[in-house]
Amino acid sequence: MTAHHGNGTLCVQAGYTPKIGEPRILPIIQSTTFKFDDIEQVNRVMTLQEFGFKYTRTGNPTVAGFESKLNALEGGVGAIATASGQAANLLAITNICRQGDHIVSASTLYGGTFSLFHTTLPKFGIETSFFDPEAPTAEIAKLFRPNTKALFGETIGNPGLNILDFAKLAALARRFDVPFIVDNTLASPVLCTPFKLGANVITHSASKYIDGHATSIGGAVIDGGNFNWADGKFPEFTEPDVSYNGVVYVKKFPQAPYLYKARAQFLRDFGGCLSPLNAFLFNLGLETLHLRMPRHSENALALAKFLKKHPRVNWVNYPGLNPVGKRRIAKYFSQPLGSGILTFGLKGDRKAIGRFAKNLKVAALVVHVGDARTSVLHPASSTHAQLNEEQLRAAGITPDLIRVSVGIEDVQDLTADFAQALAASK
Repeated sequence: MTAHHGNGTLCVQAGYTPKIGEPRILPIIQSTTFKFDDIEQVNRVMTLQEFGFKYTRTGNPTVAGFESKLNALEGGVGAIATASGQAANLLAITNICRQGDHIVSASTLYGGTFSLFHTTLPKFGIETSFFDPEAPTAEIAKLFRPNTKALFGETIGNPGLNILDFAKLAALARRFDVPFIVDNTLASPVLCTPFKLGANVITHSASKYIDGHATSIGGAVIDGGNFNWADGKFPEFTEPDVSYNGVVYVKKFPQAPYLYKARAQFLRDFGGCLSPLNAFLFNLGLETLHLRMPRHSENALALAKFLKKHPRVNWVNYPGLNPVGKRRIAKYFSQPLGSGILTFGLKGDRKAIGRFAKNLKVAALVVHVGDARTSVLHPASSTHAQLNEEQLRAAGITPDLIRVSVGIEDVQDLTADFAQALAASK
């Protein structure tokens, strides 16, 4: 499959092409190790002189099929699958940052990512400055330092649901000569392809829409191949790697030094690899991604309109309803769709929110998004419970906020379910 094929064709057929007599479907290679003919061949593979699968921690044929398909959809030069979305973001940052370095990040992040940046990475000497993505360019620019190594944001903030202003942030990344890293989980490559908008690295929690059925945990990092890692700011790409007999990544792998370094060093050392079975399930999920994302989006828009008119609802936030979101969808997305996540404020206190959640029949209270089944969550008491009041406000989270991951059920059943649960919340 090539770039001129449509998303539907790529979703179904990219990543794996069987030869005569081979399985038509990407097979599950449930093996930790792989056979070689002689010790010299093993040496060439282990020292990056030759490509080959050697140990599933750093590569596996089933995982490679999934990586190849996702890379084709995003339009990069290669992908690395990881054990989770958290592992993907950790890999994306640590591949370019060392002790004493700094990143600049949007404040509207998934709670786990915020904790990683705000609490955990500083323990390793990597600091983060957070900004309101709607702040003026001049204000955000003040956060950059000589040791800043990346600009980070989510295509659709979770759960703030703001859509990044790619033009503004990509220009800032170019101005300060740092890579622009974008978590594209909630949009998916079906709705948005950030490499076309100035991003240099893309991350995913594949557990969400890519899987689509809440079966597997995994993530991915995709290299756009469009950043100059030899610019002098990233010595680990231009200096010999002593752990691989002095290989220099920008010379040995000029088309994708970021990708090869991440796999050779950090997938090897951190061990956050994806299992072959989960890669197989993610590959199946990708086969219907182009069909599911429109249905998720259409259902979410219909439910948002229903909630906006309901007397038990204070407010509704959905990118396809608010003016800024609609403008950015038109500017940056490949389809006029806002994905399947919405938030709303319920009238009443925390007990009222509890009664609402308890009375849902079709939707369920779960710590997840991007499932074929509709689910709800109260972020302030769950995914973002570790944030203080100021941090919650910066992330766009209010005490009454309920996040809804809208599934692909019949929308009339969803609206009826929410109507009876809202009535029971009084």
